[in-house]
Amino acid sequence: METSEMEAPAEEATMPETIVGVASGNENFSTLVAAVQAADLVGTLSSDGPFTVFAPTNDAFAKLPEGTVESLLQPENKASLINILTYHVVAGEFAASAVVEAINSNDGSFVVETVQGDKITLSLDGENVTLVDAQGNASTVIMADVPASNGVIHAIDAVVMPAE
Repeated sequence: METSEMEAPAEEATMPETIVGVASGNENFSTLVAAVQAADLVGTLSSDGPFTVFAPTNDAFAKLPEGTVESLLQPENKASLINILTYHVVAGEFAASAVVEAINSNDGSFVVETVQGDKITLSLDGENVTLVDAQGNASTVIMADVPASNGVIHAIDAVVMPAE
């Protein structure tokens, strides 16, 4: 009896947290977590999914013009913040290998529709997956395949922006 009681918590401990839980546990995503909280998206990104999140690191947010993040976190800018954050989310779980395969199977680039509704173009720059947003700006995946119970996170080095 004792053995099975001991095993159950160990199995639970190996289950990854939701995307929000994983991001909350990583200090490199503290700005993203604050933004997700300000946008009231915690419930959405904690739901079953699955989701693929191209998650900007704190350094990525720091590249935005001074005052941008602070402005977006204001309650009156919640709609803009939601627009930007959901542009970083794709419905479905796509590991790095699947992303690379899709790029290679589509003549070097693969266009995905985000939860926000606009598209991002994925391509390869050497071994690195790059994203080109609706405004023509590029971001690079700097850490791939961070598992979550409801999807996967790929950390990126710049915030991508939708058309509007």
